[in-house]
Amino acid sequence: MGAASIYSLRTELLPGGCCWLTLVTSPSVAARQAMCVGRCSRIVGPCLLVLGTLSVIANILLLFPGGDWKYLADGHITKQAKVMPGIWGGGITVLLVATHITAVGWRCAGCSDCGTRRNAFLSAVLSKLALLGSTVCFILSGVGLTNGPLCLYNASEHGRGPTWGYPFLDTGGEVSDNRVLASADYFLYKPDTWDTCLEPVGIVAWNVTFFSLLLLVSATEMVLASVQILNGCVGCLCGFCEGKQGRPTPLD
Repeated sequence: MGAASIYSLRTELLPGGCCWLTLVTSPSVAARQAMCVGRCSRIVGPCLLVLGTLSVIANILLLFPGGDWKYLADGHITKQAKVMPGIWGGGITVLLVATHITAVGWRCAGCSDCGTRRNAFLSAVLSKLALLGSTVCFILSGVGLTNGPLCLYNASEHGRGPTWGYPFLDTGGEVSDNRVLASADYFLYKPDTWDTCLEPVGIVAWNVTFFSLLLLVSATEMVLASVQILNGCVGCLCGFCEGKQGRPTPLD
């Protein structure tokens, strides 16, 4: 092929000492590739920053059942909220990754010296951590939503009187209140049973609202992290800004 050829072969040393033989497009096509990959990062990064912030806020609110501080001091907090998956899983982990993705996206979208394949490789690896953190947050939030909140409920027929527990869990008949449902998640569709919880006031609606928010946020984070993994792999294989690094040598 002559000097006007579109494709050429190039070897690239990636992090970890792995040498790749890659198919590289012409500088003009590579520039368009770089713009596409960079624009995707510019969208994904800020979105993850917003979602990570929402995740942290939702989990912090869950630590104050019904919006009352006294239950935090007493330790009467739902287990899944106490684990704080929205803070460390869907929050801090995602925010750290989003900061890197946003920085790389803004540098590479303009085809500047952005570190090319190295940053693309790092972006893909970090996005996997964000995917893992958001997945854990999604699972724990789903469990917290279906199990119901920790609350004070009436167990007088068992000689215990008002007690703290999880009345909406299937406890094998230990909870006698006829408003308590045997199915762990059926109460979500029966708001008239939510007054089973005596304290904190409105705790069921509180938990349903913020665990649902965590579920929605973490699910969206999972999708965006998966997109960025694919985007980073494309950038790693195709390279960023090949036109800025010099024209590839055509094959004869």
